[in-house]
Amino acid sequence: QVQLVESGGGLVQAGGSLRVSCAASGRAFSTYAMGWFRQAPGKERDFVAGINWSGSSTYYADSVKGRFTISRDNAKNTVYLQMNSLEPEDTAVYYCAAQNSRKYYPPSESPDYDYWGQGTQVTVSS
Repeated sequence: QVQLVESGGGLVQAGGSLRVSCAASGRAFSTYAMGWFRQAPGKERDFVAGINWSGSSTYYADSVKGRFTISRDNAKNTVYLQMNSLEPEDTAVYYCAAQNSRKYYPPSESPDYDYWGQGTQVTVSS
């Protein structure tokens, strides 16, 4: 069982940066792949970025490649999403998710994740 708590969201101007964090409970954090998803008003929840159990493999949605970076600190049971060059289209609630897997490639589909956080709001103004 894993519990996830996101933090670090807020209001930022277009072109700015934010780093959101996800703190996980449990001693088995290092055995989980982690992902970030986002959901804008009136839209479905979409994959943003994923990272495997060790941090050696990452995967990004095309819309955020080159702008966002996912990372993890297993000693702190925390995964991060550094968001640079933010655009108004990035406005959404950002959710972290965990999958009990030590495969090399992280999953990119919502049904593949076992645990979800409550989300943190990111708003980008133009």
